Amino acid sequence: MLGVLARFLKIDEREAEFSRRGFSSARPEIRERLEHVGRTFLRGYHAALEERELGALRESLEGIENEYRGFAYEGAAMALELGDALSPGRPRLPQFMAGLGRQHIYMLHVGAGWACARLPWRRRRMEASIRAFHPILRWLAVDGCGFHQGYFHFRAALKAKEIERWPLHARHVFYQGFGRSLWFVHGCNPREIARTIASFDPQYQSDAWSGIGLACAYAGALNAPEIAELAALAGDRVALAQGAAFAAKTRQLAGNPAQHTELACTVLCGTSAEQAAALCDETLGRVSSAHPMPYQEWRELLQGSLSSPQESQRHSRQDVLSSQLTLS
Repeated sequence: MLGVLARFLKIDEREAEFSRRGFSSARPEIRERLEHVGRTFLRGYHAALEERELGALRESLEGIENEYRGFAYEGAAMALELGDALSPGRPRLPQFMAGLGRQHIYMLHVGAGWACARLPWRRRRMEASIRAFHPILRWLAVDGCGFHQGYFHFRAALKAKEIERWPLHARHVFYQGFGRSLWFVHGCNPREIARTIASFDPQYQSDAWSGIGLACAYAGALNAPEIAELAALAGDRVALAQGAAFAAKTRQLAGNPAQHTELACTVLCGTSAEQAAALCDETLGRVSSAHPMPYQEWRELLQGSLSSPQESQRHSRQDVLSSQLTLS
């Protein structure tokens, strides 16, 4: 995907700046971290616009620092999916998912959702747009669409009626991604995040908290006392933990572990990142192939495991940890 189309699809790096997006953060180090995430996404996006061969694209993406590399793969997926939708020929994103990019399969599906968000005819027919992808993971594209709408059009998206025409199960996943965007919109501020989620339709609030857990564990930025505060404010602590576990699995598969993911899993899940990732695998293995919405079943199974009889004990330990960390 080169030439005129590639030039047309380029995105100014300043689009990742808080000042351009209207995001808020009282702490410069958080703003810089999240802006770096955005710039890394765009680096991967532009690499996929410029590289004709998938092997050269992978080489370019692998040159990005390990902790942030998944964001570059996510950006690359957006560009590949846009190219597949707008230009004829052999689709490149499915080929990349099945081969050179398979370790980042989760982020590639999310990135595909960014492309669907950019193309109105794909966004309006979301389920048809993702049908060719993995039967469970394709719903991550709906998450990606939700994140895109929150990141670029937060206030307008709150008022938009378009997704009300989607099936309920798709709306739940959209709000997972839309909730995840609050990590950026509110600069990781737990109180502002909780206030905004409380304003959502109650049926989608748990979905949004799931997205926040994923963002907290995958993108990072908060220390242990702040993560404990986030957990105390969460309207659904189990959904928050489930999101963190998904982030742990995403990093474990990609081979790009991060200390902030370990920290988030310790505080939110009461386990190590490795154990949280294993729990994702175990529950995925129990998803029924006959279930009409297997991604939602996976989330429910994982949340059920995190709400085991030991859950109340875990929360008690978490509350003790919160008080100890606050005093430290």
